[in-house]
Amino acid sequence: MSALGEQPLARRAQAGLITVVGLVAAMWAVFLVNAGLGDLLVRTLGIAPRRVDGLDGVVFAPLLHGGVQHLASNTLPLLVLGFLAFLEGARRFVAAIGISWLASGIGTWLFGGGLTVGASGVVFGLFTYLITRGFYNRDWKQILLAVVLFAAYGSILWGVLPTIGSNISWQAHLFGACGGILAAFLLKRKRPAPGRADRFGIGS
Repeated sequence: MSALGEQPLARRAQAGLITVVGLVAAMWAVFLVNAGLGDLLVRTLGIAPRRVDGLDGVVFAPLLHGGVQHLASNTLPLLVLGFLAFLEGARRFVAAIGISWLASGIGTWLFGGGLTVGASGVVFGLFTYLITRGFYNRDWKQILLAVVLFAAYGSILWGVLPTIGSNISWQAHLFGACGGILAAFLLKRKRPAPGRADRFGIGS
């Protein structure tokens, strides 16, 4: 019985690993193509704030990176956080990453300071999703995981603060983090209304 009970989680873990590895592999492939094109993709598909021709960057910018170090710094967090988010199910993973992706991109387009690329906003979104969902769901296992994640990665939250003289987009980080919190709220588990059990069969 326990083996059968663990099977769905094992399948989700396998699917999650394949998904996040595939996503990161796609980012590395795009990076190599962009390098071969002399940074053409970054220049044309990055987020150009408040410009109509830069709005498509909301969709494409997280797939693009400005250098090997930039992409490498996002690779491990994406693998770890993406895998953990996928364990709750593919639909929730897609929703969480999608909301974080869009929130980071739209916020950067509205308030950013220059051409922006990179998946760090998505990383921040997945992180805040994972550390807040347990409180919305009142799930002690998710809260415990949140504590572990905060201890391991909590220092990244300094990245949501405005920085002067830096080419790091704190706007992408801030709005990505807000997107993750919003995703946790929108995806919180529904609970039965109080007294519902009494209305359906107690004493029958």
